[in-house]
Amino acid sequence: MSPVRAVFERARSRLGRPRPADVGSGLVTGLFSIPEGMAYAAIAGFNPVAGLYAGVVPAIVGSLTARTVLMVTTLTSAIALTSQSVLKDAGLDPMDTGGVATLTLMAGVVMLLMGALRLGVLLSLVSNAVMTGFSVGIALQIVTGVLKDATGYDPHGHNRLYQLGDWLAHVTDWQLDTTLVALVTITVWALAGLLRPLKPVALLIAMVVSTAGVAVFGVDVELVRDIAHIPATLPGFSAPDLSAVPHLLGGACAVALVALAQAAGIGPSVPNPDGSRSSVNGDFAAQGLANLAGGFFQALPAGGSLSRTGVAVSAGARTRWAGVLSGVLLAAVVLVCAPLAERIPMPVIGGLILVVGGELIRGKRQDVRLVLRTSWLSSAAMALTFLATTQIPLQRAIVLGAVLSLLLYCVQAARRARLLALVRDPEGRWHLAPVPERLTPGEVTVLYYDGVSLFAELPRIEASLPRADGATGAVLVLVMRGLPDVPSSMVVKLLRRRIRELDRNGARLVLAGVQPELGHLLAATGISADLGPDGVIPAEGALFEPLEQALAQSREWARRHSGDGAPDGS
Repeated sequence: MSPVRAVFERARSRLGRPRPADVGSGLVTGLFSIPEGMAYAAIAGFNPVAGLYAGVVPAIVGSLTARTVLMVTTLTSAIALTSQSVLKDAGLDPMDTGGVATLTLMAGVVMLLMGALRLGVLLSLVSNAVMTGFSVGIALQIVTGVLKDATGYDPHGHNRLYQLGDWLAHVTDWQLDTTLVALVTITVWALAGLLRPLKPVALLIAMVVSTAGVAVFGVDVELVRDIAHIPATLPGFSAPDLSAVPHLLGGACAVALVALAQAAGIGPSVPNPDGSRSSVNGDFAAQGLANLAGGFFQALPAGGSLSRTGVAVSAGARTRWAGVLSGVLLAAVVLVCAPLAERIPMPVIGGLILVVGGELIRGKRQDVRLVLRTSWLSSAAMALTFLATTQIPLQRAIVLGAVLSLLLYCVQAARRARLLALVRDPEGRWHLAPVPERLTPGEVTVLYYDGVSLFAELPRIEASLPRADGATGAVLVLVMRGLPDVPSSMVVKLLRRRIRELDRNGARLVLAGVQPELGHLLAATGISADLGPDGVIPAEGALFEPLEQALAQSREWARRHSGDGAPDGS
């Protein structure tokens, strides 16, 4: 077989063949992208057409390259709102195609770099509490962003919570026709959702039925064509504005982080039908390629969409071709039906987005309850992140959330760290016991360190160590298997202080189960020399072999230095 043909065969094997169900799924997903893509773009102040185009090229490229086979890459509400916040903070107009293209391309580069550097593990540092607060805050942003479209009243206020209160306080200022159209749209969606076969396309049915009703009854409301023209053409080339690059560096990282954090949960939720393993880092790279391609073709920043992926799966997706066909068929629909899309009433889009925002909040209620039941620290982190999304730009809110996650991890790790005493019964079995208050002269005490060696935990650990005054001939054995390979310098300082205190009282310290990396560190810092011969027992052989070796040597040392030959208490 020729090399060219071999490459072709490998590519065909990875891509698979489209199934009949993929065609139907692609059509449903592509049609679903019309109201959702336009609405997400509109609530963030972008041209609704850019929301449509985000479902074309990014969806095709993302589906062809993603390691999560059924993941659909396109615009999401969080990405749209974060992108708007980033552009506004940089003093750029969301309607400027050059600035949008630059942000999309830069976000793609960041995603590619994160995938290449295998930084998917970083997302595990963003806690569920923070992501829950951020998601609920995004849902509130979605709802408040379309209140004017849904009711005709534009709420005032410096933050989203105040705007929601102002909107509720001015019910009498809502426009009747606009409000009724939005309510009818929500009602049609709810009725369509009651029928299981129609549930995946309930939003699409609501859009079509309500739009037709407005046209038939001649209801005077704002239409899409009043705010944007939808050309019956494929997305054209869009050149980036290079002068905007310095202003968007931090913002592009924020957009990428939001997109990747949203997409990270798709792989575990939607396993690959072909049995292959998904990869967070591989999906990072796929989303980066999707944005690099979409940025040149009028698309807003995109990422793995859980809602669009859910629609594709519910509609019968079997291979990655479902996502590819969703982009291809969406482009065909735009070419043929652009004039009809311009006739969609804005209250219909407003009603649909109220549904989307409400569903997002409803979908997070279990996570909110879980966080509230976990701990007050997690609850505080969730609340602070939620409030941040209503008060400050979203790119700053996600950074604040990441910092809160790190602090939460450090606090929980410090509180978890502890010392445990190991005591062996007459049958030779080891048991956990409380740490004694002081060492007994001539006896061996075995302690196990369970922690991550963060500096914040060490004062508690040091305070829990047994006192050594008057403990002549005592030996303290620390089992170090639970210590990380590279502990902090604070651990080294703690060990040095403990060695000196024990030495002053005629006792000694022995470290058992030392990993090679830790052993090198102890030697380099002089701790091994301070411990003396047989003071460091490497983690070699069977699990308890280093402990048994340390125990035998410590008993002999205690016998020789206690002066009375007293047996140890282990």
